[in-house]
Amino acid sequence: MKTNESNIQENIVSKTNIPITIISGFLGSGKTTLLNHILTNQKGIKTAVLVNEFGEIGIDNELIIKTEEEMIELSNGCICCSINGELVEAIEKLINVNKKLDYIIIETTGLADPLPVAMTLLGSELRDQTRLDSIITLIDAENFNDVALESSIGRSQVIYGDILLLNKCDLVSNKNIEETISKLKELKNDVRILKSIKGNIPLNLLLSVGLFETDLINEKESFHNQSHEHKHGDGHKHGDGNKHGGGHRHVHSEEDNKIEDFLSISFQTKEPFSLRKFQYFLDNQLQSNVFRAKGILWFSESERRHVFHLAGKRISIEDSEWGEERNNQLVFIGKELDKEKMLSQLNACIDK
Repeated sequence: MKTNESNIQENIVSKTNIPITIISGFLGSGKTTLLNHILTNQKGIKTAVLVNEFGEIGIDNELIIKTEEEMIELSNGCICCSINGELVEAIEKLINVNKKLDYIIIETTGLADPLPVAMTLLGSELRDQTRLDSIITLIDAENFNDVALESSIGRSQVIYGDILLLNKCDLVSNKNIEETISKLKELKNDVRILKSIKGNIPLNLLLSVGLFETDLINEKESFHNQSHEHKHGDGHKHGDGNKHGGGHRHVHSEEDNKIEDFLSISFQTKEPFSLRKFQYFLDNQLQSNVFRAKGILWFSESERRHVFHLAGKRISIEDSEWGEERNNQLVFIGKELDKEKMLSQLNACIDK
């Protein structure tokens, strides 16, 4: 009996062009967790990963498991706007350097519309060497109704997803899951919906599935141009430099007022935090309009490396061994955030 991995490998080998999977999903939906699941469980498939983040510093590269796979971190900003040229160059480099490359996975920032990424792949010389296999959109079962449905980006991620992966199903009731599925089907009734816990799902349901239909791309592009126009030039504003942090404001068109106020605040220090002070910050000072936060934490009270996540109102901190120089790295994403106040509060967490 053939394994899931052997089926995937046969599907890849049977086609001449390298398949590409785009992993999309709103803030905190579990994209990096799914990517780690894929990298941990794939067998005999040479995969390259491209990661894009929204923020001054890259956290995901530290959160992805260490493998022999090729990893490229794309520049700061929205993958659907300023870095399309860099995306094409990065994929071309991967293909030229890795002659035995079997698969490419692109993980987009939670504030990216996946369709322009697909259009970039289909509209460049890459179409002769690659094929877009599918767009996988992760849905946070716990927070989807509260945040993502209010934004045009969240709706676009659903509409253009070939597979909707309803993640974190262990955190909600079956009734809530069914209500979320009904809302998803209102946006897109012909989509494949899968349910998962921590992105754990058989790989043969995700990779080399051939779901992306290029003959529908013109129809999708027409809808996209009408409903979610992007404006460039002054659209991206960068905050001033700061010893311990900076800001990056994400602005699309004036009409797209549901997403234009998202702000990323980054913080770094090579000094350890006081666990008690950081706990006070989380309990009493963290601004309520922070939707997503993640980071690597170093506490003076612990020899362990701590991985910090906030999605919606849920906070988790898991520990592991240090494999790199000890420091603190944090990124907070939300609306109408007071950057100077937050940076001052985080500086106060340093154990002095």
